[in-house]
Amino acid sequence: MWAVTPPPQFLDLPTRQARPRSRGLTHVLDKGLTPEATAALLAQAGHLIDIAKIGWGIGYIDPTLIDRVALYRAAGIEVSLGGTLLEVCHAQGRVDELRDWALSCGVSVLEVSNGLNRLDRATKTSLIRRLTPYFSVAAEVGAKDASVPVVDTEWVADMEADLEAGARWLVTEGRESGTVGIYSSDGSVRDNLINAIAARLPIDQVIFEAPNKAQQAWFITTVGHEVNLGNIAPEEVIPLETLRLGLRADTALRLPNQPREGGSTNPAGERVET
Repeated sequence: MWAVTPPPQFLDLPTRQARPRSRGLTHVLDKGLTPEATAALLAQAGHLIDIAKIGWGIGYIDPTLIDRVALYRAAGIEVSLGGTLLEVCHAQGRVDELRDWALSCGVSVLEVSNGLNRLDRATKTSLIRRLTPYFSVAAEVGAKDASVPVVDTEWVADMEADLEAGARWLVTEGRESGTVGIYSSDGSVRDNLINAIAARLPIDQVIFEAPNKAQQAWFITTVGHEVNLGNIAPEEVIPLETLRLGLRADTALRLPNQPREGGSTNPAGERVET
């Protein structure tokens, strides 16, 4: 087993809410780690992870799923199944079977998505209400097909309806590639859409999928260092935390409550000359 050394404490860094967090969530995309790799991830970065999503339909064919879910849960991390699996189960009339199997595996979160663009509003609402007695529901908005138009007002209305139906979190589609949904094909953020979401919805319940460093830095410097970010690769958990804390060039000296050279900050995050 690895020796775990507490980090030093001599820098003034932005405050991070302790787990279980209500904001500043790091939502990891697990694409089928081995049990050994899962244990290694948790030893080094488990304290920084809030939700681990076993992507798309991977959990269904992973023979080590139960053991890996147990590792995550023992570390205080919620475990989610990918929304695509739910969409396939719905198409085959197997949602109840998915529910029972997920519960038996120790899964605590189900993602209700419409990434395949096959669900109407009433059906998505029904699925959320049907599953909330058993799981925390992460309702995702947006299609995986880049040809589907992204209309700000429609996204906001869909997210409001998901929240009203009982979703605990609202997830904005970005995919593993970071080139659809809240992003243009070149990976740039649709800032008008983000502004519309922030104006109408409780930002602490929104998880923005942000698989790429530039996207993570944009959200941290624009929304705040405790923005909820999702689809984070396991190997990017610690690098993301350095972005949140201003320990990487992309965010260094740009976070509101981080001191600048020649001064310090008071508890309100205001600079005090020294």
